[in-house]
Amino acid sequence: MASAELITRLNETIENIPDFPIPGIQFKDISPIFLDPKLYEDVIDDLVAFSKGKVDAVCGVESRGYLFGIAIAVALEVPFILIRKAGKLPPPVISESYDLEYGSAVIETREGQVKPGQRILIHDDLLATGGTTEAAAKLVEKQGAVVSQFSFLIGLTELKGEEKLKKFNAEIYPILEY
Repeated sequence: MASAELITRLNETIENIPDFPIPGIQFKDISPIFLDPKLYEDVIDDLVAFSKGKVDAVCGVESRGYLFGIAIAVALEVPFILIRKAGKLPPPVISESYDLEYGSAVIETREGQVKPGQRILIHDDLLATGGTTEAAAKLVEKQGAVVSQFSFLIGLTELKGEEKLKKFNAEIYPILEY
């Protein structure tokens, strides 16, 4: 969906930081995108084009999912719903736990913000193993809504995160794939 020009501009802008945060990891630093308002706007336009007319709300996963997710929701004129780490939102909340490589974590959203029957876009900056995004989708489904789309700035294909998301029968869109 993204134009070759947008992909080129993003690849020229995103910085690869070797061995961060630990040796062997090739960190994709997206922060330079925010130094170029036109590039940021073009990314939002691309993500909005993917979702236009197909969603009733956008859920963004803390914290980098907010960087683009809020702008997507505003452009689509639909609500934006926060998905946060446990203990960051006031009650009442709905929670979902998920496994990490070295333990587990919990994410939450405020009860009643996701409405039954809504078509939801879940947005995050990066799809790696898919654990957090899968938990976010389960959180949405617990509230009677349907995950109709997932969008990401970057998908790391070798980590096979898409495999965990296929069971939701939703469209999956990473602008860039590495």
